[in-house]
Amino acid sequence: MAASSVRSRPEPLKPLKMTWRETVRAYIELTKVRIVLLLIFTTVTAMVIAANGFPSIELLLPTIIGGSLAAAGSSVINQFIDRDMDSRMTRTSRRPIPSGRIAPENALVFGLGLVTWSVVVLAIWVNWLAAILALTGALYYVIIYTIILKRNTVLNILIGGGAGAIPVLVGWAAVTGSLSFEPLILFAIVFYWTPPHSWALALLVNTDYARANVPMMPVARGEETTRHQILLYSIQLMLITLLPAAFGTLSAIYLLAAVALGLGMIRAAIRLIKRKDGAAARAAYKFSTAYLAFLFLAMILDKLIL
Repeated sequence: MAASSVRSRPEPLKPLKMTWRETVRAYIELTKVRIVLLLIFTTVTAMVIAANGFPSIELLLPTIIGGSLAAAGSSVINQFIDRDMDSRMTRTSRRPIPSGRIAPENALVFGLGLVTWSVVVLAIWVNWLAAILALTGALYYVIIYTIILKRNTVLNILIGGGAGAIPVLVGWAAVTGSLSFEPLILFAIVFYWTPPHSWALALLVNTDYARANVPMMPVARGEETTRHQILLYSIQLMLITLLPAAFGTLSAIYLLAAVALGLGMIRAAIRLIKRKDGAAARAAYKFSTAYLAFLFLAMILDKLIL
């Protein structure tokens, strides 16, 4: 169906001749540094909570390096797989592969190398559980989300969001060498945050996804349904964010931040329903991005101050 028609489209442009500086910048661009930084911030937050303070630099540094390599590598492989789709979408057509700045096979080798090194770093300098979880997150993102779900079902974001939630498990496992219900709550927070965040972006680039035959929620179910789903998940997200305080894992600073930020998410979602324009969708997307960073910052402050 749609997936086969997209995959049958022409290959990206042949690689362009670039200086070594331009090449380095293109490879860095492939890693999606901003997304990696956000994921690693959630990893570090989980480490702070698990250690009841900042862990040692000997543990913190290799965990950050290994986690970053896994997130960056899976992002690169994702772009290798989606290169045909990216070339058809205005938002992604200037990415390194579809723009011809990096050859697809070079990107694949680069991505596989990053993921491999992440496992090596985490296994040697952290522990095997953290290494296995990081590899699981990369495989989840590449195989379950990118290959199986993304082009074939409207559930792509709902199920695929688990990939972005695994870094908190890596952070917890790095400190404790095990998992418990606390990191699973952190996992659930990121998991339930992903749909409203991604669907707000999908509303902004709905035409792109329709052109590429990707069944994101606005394409498959319509924009009105998407707006109501964003509100529903924002409400569920706020309720889940109260659990760390309810179980005593975190306390007052975090609770106040969770309530304030949760109400902000709900307010942005309601505004999306009332105002059916790009400005409301852009505001909701930007707020949701800041939401996760500030929520996890509140977790760190709560743990360090109280």
